[in-house]
Amino acid sequence: MNWKTTSLLTAFGSIVLLAFWLWTPDKSRNELEARYLAAPGDLVQVGPWRLHVRDSGPKEAPAVVMLHGFGASLQTWDVWAPALSATHRVIRLDLPGNGLSDPDPANDYTDARSIELVLSLMDQLGVARASIVGHSIGGRIAWTFAARYPERTERLVLVASDGFASPGFEYGSAAEVPAVLGAMRYVMPKPVLRMSLEPAYADPTFLTDEVTTRYHDLMLAPGGRDAMFKRLEQTVLIDPRPMLATIAAPTLLVWGDADAMIPVANAQDYLSAVKGSRLVTLPNVGHLPQEEAAESSLAAVADFLR
Repeated sequence: MNWKTTSLLTAFGSIVLLAFWLWTPDKSRNELEARYLAAPGDLVQVGPWRLHVRDSGPKEAPAVVMLHGFGASLQTWDVWAPALSATHRVIRLDLPGNGLSDPDPANDYTDARSIELVLSLMDQLGVARASIVGHSIGGRIAWTFAARYPERTERLVLVASDGFASPGFEYGSAAEVPAVLGAMRYVMPKPVLRMSLEPAYADPTFLTDEVTTRYHDLMLAPGGRDAMFKRLEQTVLIDPRPMLATIAAPTLLVWGDADAMIPVANAQDYLSAVKGSRLVTLPNVGHLPQEEAAESSLAAVADFLR
């Protein structure tokens, strides 16, 4: 065997070893449920969807429905939900293909499908009206719901809400999903995920090993990564201003002034479009106020919901 053959075999072996090291298979559902499911009854069938839902607080109290952002789960509300449950019925869920909720059986991750899901969940739980709280993509679903179903919406809280055009997300066309992101369907080592999460936090100390592990674990739920990227691929933004102008529900905007994902400047667009809306800005906070400034953001939201 000459040196060229030896070098080629060595290089090939290194590639195989690297691929083996980087390849990230799904985690088993049993393992994830043992770690992140609080009670078996939190897995519920709602129409065609099998969802992870936590329903806390007095059933007769005013209801609050909480919608998480891209790649997240209902745990993002872990500080807000218990506190609000003292005065409200708090309903938080993993959107299909996120957390412990199964992927959508129709592989439909459009906003219209998400709004249909929220309506079905409210109907099944006997909730006629609710305050809708949404973060990021969940914010876009929340304000669209409020515009289309004012009779079902009590109040609206938008946390670093998505909806206006930005580079790669233009009005009227599908989102541009870089191929390198698509590869995360198969390759997602925890250190790589941590690097992708870091820009969401102004203070990196909030991105602890525990938080990183939770995000990593739940993104590895069976079918979760495919669902995550299908949601991106199926996102087609429209100019939100005509719809926002129809919102009648009292509206609170919550934003970190160091948000590197959806800049706080976007809040001005919402203030201009939604009549009577008001803004709470949190200093030195990134894209996740409900995690990074949980207590101060909670105080503003609790006061608004009262």
